Amino acid sequence: MRFAVALAIVAAAGVLAALGAFRPIENGLEELGFALRSKEASGQVHVVEMDAASLAAIQRWPWDRSYYARVVERLDRAGARTIAFDVDFSASSDPVEDARFARSLANASADIVLPVFGQQASADDQRQLDALPIPELREHVLLGSVSVDPDPSGVVRDMLIGTFNSNAPRPSLSAQLAHRSGSADQSFPVDFAIDPTSLPRHSFIAVERGEFDPKAFAGKDVIIGATAIEMGDRYAVPRYGVIPGVIVQALAAETLRGGVPNRVAWPVLLFLASGLVWWVLAARKGMQILLRAGMSFALLTGILHFGTVFANQVFAAAPAMMAVLFSATARWIKLVHSEFEKTRLVDPETGMPNRRAFEKEALSEPNTRVVAAMIDGFDAIRMVVGGGEIGNVFGRIEDRLRVSGCNAQIYRVDDRVIAWTTTLEPFEVEGQLQALAAIMRHPLEVAGRRIDAKLAFGIADALALSDAVHAASRALRSGACFTYHEQAQKVALNQQLSLMGELDEGIARGELEVVYQPKLDLRTDRIGSAEALIRWNHPTHGYLRPDTFIPMAEQANRIDDLTAFVLRRAIHDIVVWQEAGHALKVAVNVSAALISSQTFITRLSDILREEGVPRERLTLEITESAEIADFKTARAGLEAIRDLGVSISMDDYGTGQSTLSYLKSLPLSELKIDRSFVQYAHRDHGDALLVSSTVELAHQLGLEVVAEGIEDAECLEFLRSVNCDYAQGYYIAKPLSAVSLLDMVRNMRPRVLDEAA
Repeated sequence: MRFAVALAIVAAAGVLAALGAFRPIENGLEELGFALRSKEASGQVHVVEMDAASLAAIQRWPWDRSYYARVVERLDRAGARTIAFDVDFSASSDPVEDARFARSLANASADIVLPVFGQQASADDQRQLDALPIPELREHVLLGSVSVDPDPSGVVRDMLIGTFNSNAPRPSLSAQLAHRSGSADQSFPVDFAIDPTSLPRHSFIAVERGEFDPKAFAGKDVIIGATAIEMGDRYAVPRYGVIPGVIVQALAAETLRGGVPNRVAWPVLLFLASGLVWWVLAARKGMQILLRAGMSFALLTGILHFGTVFANQVFAAAPAMMAVLFSATARWIKLVHSEFEKTRLVDPETGMPNRRAFEKEALSEPNTRVVAAMIDGFDAIRMVVGGGEIGNVFGRIEDRLRVSGCNAQIYRVDDRVIAWTTTLEPFEVEGQLQALAAIMRHPLEVAGRRIDAKLAFGIADALALSDAVHAASRALRSGACFTYHEQAQKVALNQQLSLMGELDEGIARGELEVVYQPKLDLRTDRIGSAEALIRWNHPTHGYLRPDTFIPMAEQANRIDDLTAFVLRRAIHDIVVWQEAGHALKVAVNVSAALISSQTFITRLSDILREEGVPRERLTLEITESAEIADFKTARAGLEAIRDLGVSISMDDYGTGQSTLSYLKSLPLSELKIDRSFVQYAHRDHGDALLVSSTVELAHQLGLEVVAEGIEDAECLEFLRSVNCDYAQGYYIAKPLSAVSLLDMVRNMRPRVLDEAA
């Protein structure tokens, strides 16, 4: 795209240059260059001017040619090298006068140059008539063209090295004065940086009368011509306005003394500027555009100056400079437009992309779904924190979503609604949303206040944002974690039925496996226990997270068999580890629906009896935030499990609503503090206070404490400082197979301890 824009700009500049659109700019640049390089004449070219004083002294026109004869004789005796006339001698005068002048020309030692020029025959006749000096004057002189060809605007900018007159090439008067050669009709730019007032000038009548210092003309090149206004012969030139033709000829001669300057056509510099155009178009910020454009102009100006001063090359730079200006303008407009569009796509209160951005950026993909999350009690939150802190509220919510695994772009699509797209299957989305809901039960800290910002989710298919928002609203009203829109619900049900229909076959085929995440005993710096986690390596969907299929198993009444599978595998591995000489404990997660089931308790008892494992090495984890329909029955069930010799642990402590009553009423031996409190406890004062007070309370109640979500050494050291019993997280170790866990235990020290040391 940038290449196409650069090409278009360069092409447009070229077309405009070819049409002459930049000629005024080119002229202005040239005049500016003259002003910046202003300098004095060399002093080699002298002007003998037929001025007002000379007219007043002679008092008639045309002058007798004896006047010119005496001037030639006096200049020749003074040692002038060249004497050139910018005076028309194409018509005869008095024969005596003509003869007198001819003798002086013949006797002169200096080079004498008389003018030739061409002129149009008449207004109706376009033929060129060449005017030459009369024959008797031509015999002992050189002929020099004094033709001047102003540009279309009537300004003289260039002069000629020579012309064709009377079918013969004639060097110009200025070339003769400068003793430069060249080809006929070759033009060159006149250097109007030379100050015409610095040319040595002498009145014709003073020279004719001998009233001058002869030394002034020794070895000099002299041009004689009219400067009096009455004589006409005046031309418009850059910088100085209208000046006499003889001065133009003198400035041209001064220019040629430094060499023959050459005009370099505009395509050359425009081609070089094409790279600058690309460079300017690549600028990403406004100041960068200005800087690059300024540097480009400086570079082009440097080329102009170097070419003129050191290489006698006069570059046509206007098209190149205008191309750079066009590119800077185009890029600036693009940035302004982008910023305007960005402003239109950003929610001003939070800085998040808004609904318009969602509709523009969220591209449709196969199996794409929309998830909308509605904040419960948003109006109350706004009143508590104030409108100025709403951005921080949404920022903290977004942080929580990121921590829980939501990596999509999140949009604020309504006052209290955020949304994103996902390509996850419905059963995967459900697991993710349940994890999000759980982590959002932990209050947010905004402006020194802790506020509840619960979320209700809606799911819709095919980027139907309005449907997803409507579904979230229904979930909020019903108290559900999430609700599907009708079409999405059908897809989800079909996939759930299909997945649950494959569960038994998956177990039989060995697709389900149990891995173990170690727990570090902070009192001994040894691995003393682990949490059993189930994984399903599905042949179509790949590895499925537990939170994607366990809730389905609960809804489909398949959780009993699934839990029994994990228990048998965990007990088997405990036995293997024991035979290897390592007594490890294992914690197995149990659904809230099972702890009230006498069938499950009986099945658990049978498994323990059949496997013969020491029961104190098995712990069942229940989730504090799980919904327990009948608390009394659940407590009775847990007591029955405890009576079997199995320990009870409360998982995700801090995310539920009845923590103190659970601690007082349930037969617990362990608490697991939820990762949402632990992960930043070493940096967040509120989280640190909650963790330390929980550890102290649990110890007073005779409970051990496990902290999960440890991801760095600083967090681990904080837990040591508050006397936490166990630490679990990726910094300790990721989930391992039974064999890998045994290898870790055999090494006696987990990797994390070596790193910390």
